[in-house]
Amino acid sequence: MRQSLQLRVGQHLAMTPQLQQAIRLLQLSTIELQQEIQTILDGNMMLETPDQETDNNDPVEAEKTDLPTDEKTSEGSQDQLPDELAVDTSWDEIYDLTPAAGTSSQQTNDSAPPDPGSINSAKQTLHDHLVWQMELTNFSDTDRVIATTIIDSIDDNGYLNTDTEQLHQHLVQHLDDLDLDEVVAVLHKVQSFDPLGVGALDLQDCLLIQLKQLPEKTPFLELATELVRDYMSALGAQDSAKIKRQLSINDETLEHIISLIQQLNPRPGSGIADTSTEYITPDVYVAKVKGKWQVSINGEIATNIRINPYYQNLIKRGDKSSDSQTMRDHLQEARWFLKSLQSRNETLMLVTQEIVERQQGFLEHGAISMKPMILRDIAEAVEMHESTISRVTTNKYMHTPNGIFELKHFFSSHVGTESGGECSATAIRAFIKELVNNENVKKPLSDNKIAAILGERGINVARRTIAKYRESISIPPSSQRKRIL
Repeated sequence: MRQSLQLRVGQHLAMTPQLQQAIRLLQLSTIELQQEIQTILDGNMMLETPDQETDNNDPVEAEKTDLPTDEKTSEGSQDQLPDELAVDTSWDEIYDLTPAAGTSSQQTNDSAPPDPGSINSAKQTLHDHLVWQMELTNFSDTDRVIATTIIDSIDDNGYLNTDTEQLHQHLVQHLDDLDLDEVVAVLHKVQSFDPLGVGALDLQDCLLIQLKQLPEKTPFLELATELVRDYMSALGAQDSAKIKRQLSINDETLEHIISLIQQLNPRPGSGIADTSTEYITPDVYVAKVKGKWQVSINGEIATNIRINPYYQNLIKRGDKSSDSQTMRDHLQEARWFLKSLQSRNETLMLVTQEIVERQQGFLEHGAISMKPMILRDIAEAVEMHESTISRVTTNKYMHTPNGIFELKHFFSSHVGTESGGECSATAIRAFIKELVNNENVKKPLSDNKIAAILGERGINVARRTIAKYRESISIPPSSQRKRIL
């Protein structure tokens, strides 16, 4: 084989570092973008924010402003205490606590206690709450080990995620001559802890524990206990006829019994479980101004970052040293970052404006007026690729008068109507939710009935589709929505 050199001319796509950075910024959420901006600010000397702006052109003046204020003293300065103080001297006689002229009164409030809501205090978990009660209980060393194992086996809802036999098998490996009755006795002691019902094996056990803690003179307590203990399945199935027949009671008595049971907490640990609130920062705001919907970028993500003019002038006057070359590299990276950030905001603004233009019915009337829309519709309108639209709408949120929604929320499939139009899946879910909220709880609507009602409105949806949409919005079937009262 003969070797030779050939020259070919061709074109191909290349992922430059600048393009990679622009794509990465495009798919970042608001919080991730703020972290990225802070990282760039910490690592690039050429970038600054308005709060970092200083008069770098006059270093002498900057040094003057940094002089400590206590050097400007006068006669009768308050910075020194007298050597001897009279016994009856008060603090106000030595120091003048009134603010000086031109001094803001806000400076006198610097020592005010902080707002308790702004302090991120350590939150107590259910486990900590139970351990604290265990420490206050007079347990023996053996019982304390058993109680600790039981508390470690309780989930956030307050239920014991294992049974007493398994607990005994685990503990007998560490404690000699341990009887099952001793484990059960300690479990009953833990079940008396706050909150009531904690340490229960299941829902029935949880309700019985809480009923036992009620005063004996509580009206209908015995019947409620009998209902939960012996006829829990009938209670879960909302079979009022069977319950009245088994307990030999009338409708009025059944109403009082159910009212008593409804006062119990089926998840006793939920009130103490460590749950931290996560707040959503919207990327864009939508508001109606003078009859037109307008879109604006969140100011927190459109931070006024700029290139430091002082360092930029130093580069122009600099030499060819390594320090000057480093500053030039930082300047080039800063320009790329600002360009990528501007491109991200422009793309987000363009896509959001198109979404708002197509979903004005949703902004005016809610989810029932949502129009069907897919990524291709927006991509063709703004002349971008679908993958770009997907990156823009992922983990991005829009603040509207109806609430905060992810941009993905505005995209949904469609179902045909009798008139030849289209109805979005989001609108159908809203219809289903509205029908369920207004239904008779004693005779809830079945999926077939909901499909028939939507058919009368001109929306042709199969029963299986109704079931799928109903499950997607966490609505149980009609058999589980039925209520006795």
